[in-house]
Amino acid sequence: MTRTPDREEAIRLIDEAVTAGARLKPVCTELEISVRSYQRWRRGGEALADQRPKAKRAEPKNKLGTEEREQIVARCNEKRFENLPPTQIVPALADEGVYIASESTFYRVLREADQLHRRGRAQPPKKVPKPKGHRAEGPNEVWSWDITYLATTVAGIWFRLYLVMDIYSRKIVGWEVHHTETAELAADLVRRTCLAQGVTRQGLVLHSDNGAPMKGATMLATLQRLGVAPSFSRPSVSDDNPFSESLFRTMKYTPGYPKKPFTDIEAARAWVLGFVTWYNEEHRHSAIRFVTPSQRHRGEDGEILARRAAVYAEAKARHPERWSGAARDWEPVGEVWLNPAKNGESGQNCMKRAA
Repeated sequence: MTRTPDREEAIRLIDEAVTAGARLKPVCTELEISVRSYQRWRRGGEALADQRPKAKRAEPKNKLGTEEREQIVARCNEKRFENLPPTQIVPALADEGVYIASESTFYRVLREADQLHRRGRAQPPKKVPKPKGHRAEGPNEVWSWDITYLATTVAGIWFRLYLVMDIYSRKIVGWEVHHTETAELAADLVRRTCLAQGVTRQGLVLHSDNGAPMKGATMLATLQRLGVAPSFSRPSVSDDNPFSESLFRTMKYTPGYPKKPFTDIEAARAWVLGFVTWYNEEHRHSAIRFVTPSQRHRGEDGEILARRAAVYAEAKARHPERWSGAARDWEPVGEVWLNPAKNGESGQNCMKRAA
């Protein structure tokens, strides 16, 4: 930052050189300043002032006095204005023939007085804590479920696919397609899924978002009767239910997904049945070492991965020169977490085990 006396001296030297016939740009270059800096300095006394952020400057002439600032705060705290923002207060005062300052000045004064808060009945935004983490060390310990739309041939009308998956094995353990989404239909699905999977002991966690079917009285009563613990995502946070969201994307982006809408609900159910069969029995899931969800759900993944590791070990023994490091890791995936705590967070939110 060039000091003001140095600027004045540079202007004097440049003016003398230019008056003597020198060109402006070479002269500025000699003094190691740009032509634009010189032109800015020449604009007047204001340009010569110290413009460093922390420099001491004279108080602005238009600054509000202490009495005026107190008057602004007092006006805003009047009974009639206590719930109104400055954008409403300033025009109202002007209608009474009173002008103290602009709306922006009102905001600035209120901010400095720590009174710039919501002035109506609306509650300030709240930070919703992250839901508790749940750990699954085997099948039927933590389930995730959600509802997605299936397009029909009638615009604006959709079929609803209810789908429940086990986060440990990634297996689809229950599904149904209906015309509507209600807590009663969801409760029936969970009850039938628990029966089909042989879930009779308490401890199963069922995670979902905050939709009406998920938090309906019928649904919650059914979960309580079955001994299933409900778990919910934060409002408008899809990342809290990642397993179901990922499964829906896999379903709708698979090459076999119909390019045209479903003509009727029976067609939709038939297609979903085929997809679930393929996904559970044929699809090798990347998150579980490329075994099928059904194989992991039945506990067959350990033996399958051991045989696969032996094949790789034999291949490496035959041609070690083709391997730059260790063979591929085919150890079975262990525990699976739903919404684990991030590094630095308290572990209390993640210590509830779903078992």
